[in-house]
Amino acid sequence: MKELAKQYDPSQVEDRIYQFWLDGGYFHTKADPDKKPYTIVMPPPNVTGQLHMGHAVDNTMQDILIRTKRMQGYAALWVPGTDHASIATEAKVVEAMRAEGLTKEMVGRDGFLERAWAWKTKYGNRIVSQLKKLGSSCDWERERFTMDEGCSEAVKEVFVRLYDKGLIYRGNRMVNWCPHCNTSISDAEVEYEEKDGSFWHLLYPVKETGEMLELATTRPETMLGDTAVAINGDDPRYAHLHGCHVILPLLNKEIPIVCDEHADMTKGTGVVKITPAHDPNDFEVGKRHNLPEICIMNDDATINVPGKYFGMDRYEARKAMVEDLKEQGLLVKTVPHSHNVGTHDRCKTTVEPMVKPQWFVKMDEMAKPAVEALKSGRLKFVPESFGKTYLHWLEGIRDWCISRQLWWGHRIPAYYCEECGEMTVAKMMPEKCPKCGCTHLKQDEDTLDTWFSSALWPFSTLGWPKETDEMKYFYPTDVLVTGYDIIFFWVIRMVFSGLEQTGECPFNTVLIHGLVRDSQGRKMSKSLGNGIDPLEVIDKYGADALRMTLMTGNAPGNDMRFYWERVEASRNFANKVWNASRFIMMNIEKAPAGEAKLTDLTAADKWILSKVNDLAKEVTENMDKYELGIALQKVYDFVWEEFCDWYIEMVKPRLWNDEDRTKAAAIWTLKTVLINSLKLLHP
Repeated sequence: MKELAKQYDPSQVEDRIYQFWLDGGYFHTKADPDKKPYTIVMPPPNVTGQLHMGHAVDNTMQDILIRTKRMQGYAALWVPGTDHASIATEAKVVEAMRAEGLTKEMVGRDGFLERAWAWKTKYGNRIVSQLKKLGSSCDWERERFTMDEGCSEAVKEVFVRLYDKGLIYRGNRMVNWCPHCNTSISDAEVEYEEKDGSFWHLLYPVKETGEMLELATTRPETMLGDTAVAINGDDPRYAHLHGCHVILPLLNKEIPIVCDEHADMTKGTGVVKITPAHDPNDFEVGKRHNLPEICIMNDDATINVPGKYFGMDRYEARKAMVEDLKEQGLLVKTVPHSHNVGTHDRCKTTVEPMVKPQWFVKMDEMAKPAVEALKSGRLKFVPESFGKTYLHWLEGIRDWCISRQLWWGHRIPAYYCEECGEMTVAKMMPEKCPKCGCTHLKQDEDTLDTWFSSALWPFSTLGWPKETDEMKYFYPTDVLVTGYDIIFFWVIRMVFSGLEQTGECPFNTVLIHGLVRDSQGRKMSKSLGNGIDPLEVIDKYGADALRMTLMTGNAPGNDMRFYWERVEASRNFANKVWNASRFIMMNIEKAPAGEAKLTDLTAADKWILSKVNDLAKEVTENMDKYELGIALQKVYDFVWEEFCDWYIEMVKPRLWNDEDRTKAAAIWTLKTVLINSLKLLHP
């Protein structure tokens, strides 16, 4: 037997062992009627991405659960894959083209998509190789991509089904518009930031009486799109103005005064300007009073209203308009005011509410079964408290805007007749228009929100809508492991999509983990420059040390802090296990001939054997409750203190004394306890 080196060197071991596992096909799982299935689908990382600490903790937890179930004899399937990440990937490709002096329009849709696929091929495999470095025991033979043929088939199937049921519609609705990415984004992608702004108090002259109405706004530039002023019908101050009009300053245009409960008598002057195309509340008021919707901005947030402000950026126009109002004596005062401003979570640009023709999913009906799933116990969160977040989001949910003005992604399967304008929604482009028979049909230009396809991930990856063996055996899946930051984005959408399409909740448990923060407790971010690259940790200390560090003290739902000292402690533990193994292997060679007898076991042997058996039982119970940090701590304490520092030290005199008849029993005990400890450490 080759003697082990004195120091454990993970770089000599980890890649080799991982390759051995791959070559043996040990991660591949098939439907087996003699086994119980256990399934996890990996939250698909973006193809633009590279492994960060969030991925490391997320995938380590999934790997621990899957390896545990595999060892317990389940048909344990962990499905890996990547997400096309439409906004992020498109931005990267556009950036790369800009360096060549090219724009999307110059290369055309097909030329652009060719580049996007090339980008995906080049960078999409990067994160997969990084996940392998982490030791992830996924079934790589089943790797999926959200835009592969099967997943795309599922997307079209769901779109057509929902449209036919009247759950998908196209309409002019208020959306969150990102002027930088030039696309609509969903409510879940808007982050609210506290920003310093102002309340501008303006005067609008009443046409019929000549008096001035004072109102306040945080966005004076939107007055170009005002189509009414609202007062409360019960407000005695303005009872004489029912049915009157104001003259809209700067445009010198007559607009009505409407009575609406949106005007709060107790706030300010009780008068509000109404801009239906640029404010969600005003949009509702506009619908109630049949007001025109005037969109005053181009997609890049420049002003499109003919006149002095035409072509100006929204903030440039704001400055100019405030100056003009001041000159005309229509600006009463400017009051500093800090308020929540919606920004796009990707590019941090301030979002502009705009009315646009977009595609939506009706959410009131879809949300009910998802609420019921939690309340009835078909779905549970660990920790339970996150169920409240889930319900809160579902109970106030608005229709989901699913169209994006992008080219990279699943294109909306709607086709328009160029002759009569008839629209057909179908999985394939029809040969001719069903209404007029014309063969000139054009597909909708928009693509679907990335989350539309990832909402189908638990079943699209198993072959749905086909009736595959995998789908029958492995679905519904068991546990979804994810961070608390994407409960709304992703978890909710998977639940309502799974229930709607398959009648089943896509998983029974959602295991939530926290964020990995730096040693000072700050969120890791590019702007702070405090991010730690997991690959750097692996290169220096090995994947086991990183995994162990991330699981030390890990409690579901709680953020954790990353300390380099903790990584060193994990590395030292690996070395401790290595040295114990080295010591035992050297002694096995010198073991006396013949079998160890049970009658030769001493009180110390029986004690350590019963300890390791109790430990296995306890750790199993902790794992069943998702107490991964507690399970690890118990194994760590046992191996370091009781086994290495206590039992091994105590047993040495028996090993060094050839006359001791219990020597074989000692060696057998050492070997048994070591193997069982390694099994407990394996996940």
